[in-house]
Amino acid sequence: MKLHELQPNEGKTKKRKRVGRGISAGQGKTAGRGTKGQGARAGGGTRLYHQGGNLPFYRRLPFKRGFTPINRVEYNEVNLDQLAAFGANQEVTPETLEAARLLRDTRKPVVILGRGDVKVALKVSAHRVTKGAREKIEAAGGSVEIIE
Repeated sequence: MKLHELQPNEGKTKKRKRVGRGISAGQGKTAGRGTKGQGARAGGGTRLYHQGGNLPFYRRLPFKRGFTPINRVEYNEVNLDQLAAFGANQEVTPETLEAARLLRDTRKPVVILGRGDVKVALKVSAHRVTKGAREKIEAAGGSVEIIE
């Protein structure tokens, strides 16, 4: 086989339809444009997104304000009152929180928030801990470690 012998597969290509070439060709007279009117004229037709007097779709939509930062970190939020299930001197890590079914998405980092109180000393390891939560954990005799 030589380069000049290459051909597309059978049925892959069609001949283009030549319109307006007489009635025997099947697309004569009005050539598929109907009769008269805007679409029948050369250069006729409406602009893109024209909706014939309706308020255009892009104007019906509400204004899209602001933007979403592409590098924002989303956290699994765990509050102190949710840590009541853990016993004294127990370690609170993302793995133990997952076992306690307190995480929504295990791929996201964990942040400890300060709602509620801590009654027992806990060894907390999380990716982020708020200042109020840290104070309450340490006041109860626990410790906080930040995971990098």
